[in-house]
Amino acid sequence: MITTSTPDPATLTERQRLVVTFIEGHIRQHGFPPTIREIGHHLGIKSTNGVNDHLNALQKKGFLTREEGKSRTLQLTRTDATVANDDLDDDGDRHPGLARDDDDSVDVPLLGRVAAGVPILAEENRTDTVRVSSFFLGNNAKHKVFALTVVGDSMIEDGIFDGDYLFVKKQPVARTGEIVVAMIEGEATVKRYFPEGDRIRFQPANSRLSPIFVDKTAFRQTDILGIVVGVYRKV
Repeated sequence: MITTSTPDPATLTERQRLVVTFIEGHIRQHGFPPTIREIGHHLGIKSTNGVNDHLNALQKKGFLTREEGKSRTLQLTRTDATVANDDLDDDGDRHPGLARDDDDSVDVPLLGRVAAGVPILAEENRTDTVRVSSFFLGNNAKHKVFALTVVGDSMIEDGIFDGDYLFVKKQPVARTGEIVVAMIEGEATVKRYFPEGDRIRFQPANSRLSPIFVDKTAFRQTDILGIVVGVYRKV
């Protein structure tokens, strides 16, 4: 039975948040929802049953509807934009996810920019602070999280667009297929992480672009800065 109560973002797991973000991004870009296989491919979920488990959970939590047995019938009832508070910046734009002073919120340091395309220099100093509702970070609010502004379009098929805020949990390791922020010889980039024997593949989510390969024998200084735990954008 699917609940009809108001969806609560606090109930979403990290993976469910990424599924919602990808569906929203796909609809925004293409005008129609992705298939189950497309969701699995872009989020690194190998089986259609695994994707269905997430979709069924999102249905039960009231975040989407769909017609069983039919392709491209996913409809979001709430998205990154609609679950967020509606604070305005100095230009009158709304920052989805940014919290009011009286909310249960956390201040996340904004450290600069990260490339979703050709790597660019990451300014490793605090340029500002982003106040975000703590439930958007889930359990990650208890850990060290920083924010970066995305530049480029190499992750658009994962729902990450130029100008988005990227929230990153700082840690030096990642699992295969996770979206990471990596520093490659002093330049930062956001990609999916795939260790492959004697090399690492940093895979973009844009079918027009090629991956970045780092061979262990090339002695290129490569570090994982953290894993992506949230994406927010102005609307």
